[in-house]
Amino acid sequence: MNDKNRQEENLIIIGGGPGGLSASIYAARNGVAPLVLNGPEPGGQITTTSELENYPGFPEPIGGFELTQQMTEQAENFGVRLKYESAEEVDFSGDKFTVKTEGGEYIADSIIIATGAEPRTLGLEKEDSMRGNGVSYCATCDAAFFRNKEVAIVGGGDTALWEATFLAKFAAKVYIIHRRDKFRGAKILGDRVKDKENIEILWDTEVENIKGEKKFEGIRIFNNKTDEERDLDVKGLFIAIGHKPRTECLKGQIELDDHGYILTDKKQHTNISGVFACGDVQDPDYRQVVIAAGSGAKAAIEASEYIEEKENSFPAKEVKMKNHAAGDEAKDSSDTAKKEEGGLSLSLSLD
Repeated sequence: MNDKNRQEENLIIIGGGPGGLSASIYAARNGVAPLVLNGPEPGGQITTTSELENYPGFPEPIGGFELTQQMTEQAENFGVRLKYESAEEVDFSGDKFTVKTEGGEYIADSIIIATGAEPRTLGLEKEDSMRGNGVSYCATCDAAFFRNKEVAIVGGGDTALWEATFLAKFAAKVYIIHRRDKFRGAKILGDRVKDKENIEILWDTEVENIKGEKKFEGIRIFNNKTDEERDLDVKGLFIAIGHKPRTECLKGQIELDDHGYILTDKKQHTNISGVFACGDVQDPDYRQVVIAAGSGAKAAIEASEYIEEKENSFPAKEVKMKNHAAGDEAKDSSDTAKKEEGGLSLSLSLD
């Protein structure tokens, strides 16, 4: 593609989940006009969560999709541009960075990667349709919804063992379903699990299918050594067999750990100057919405400073922000007055 056909940007944010949207808001308020490549289904994993109880600022639970909508609206209020395109190929080898999508080619002074991670699934027939309605991939997020109920968790690594002990604080009983005869996780975590009176370990066991049509009604399990089958009438199924970071298009371009997560320092810098990462794609430990949003804010602050100090950065684009009346005067204004106010266009430059 000819250089003239490339779209020039100060900052491109790859990913439209909480990390990417938070980064876009901070970047826009810092005078950078970021372009967010949302992907075809923006919002990330959080959109599949029916209710969030632990995101600050919402006394009542809020749905993951609703929270994403509000974040997106807030970003657009600050003039953030969003495109429903996915990065298919990147080139971080030069002074400017190239991102290719199915819809075009972009060149940028700086990049923030916020592509997230996705949980590994069991591949069961009803697993996807029951997600958020009995099937969960995050005990920290959803344990409180199963207070005094029986649940099952699949896995035998550190994450599964830690989440099992967390679930045991809420659930009446927790079944750990593990396909082997010993845990893969740390011994200290395994010992903690075994010490919990309301945790029962089902060794050499796998989930055959999920019961129920319109709602979750339990699971059928089988022993992979004896082939014995039985139903487990639990109210929830937690799957903790690992996550897969969305870094397919980044391999060979940026430093990743052994599991494919992007390596960053505490300021969200990658090993490539001018390229930053935030959210679950660089966080194998916590995978929480509030942490992703916070890391997005840090990445945007760092990217804004990088662009400001860059000698040959592209000219700053106009940032069109929606006007917000302030104070009691705004509350008393009529609908007609609001319509007449129109929008306020601000041109913000880092020069």
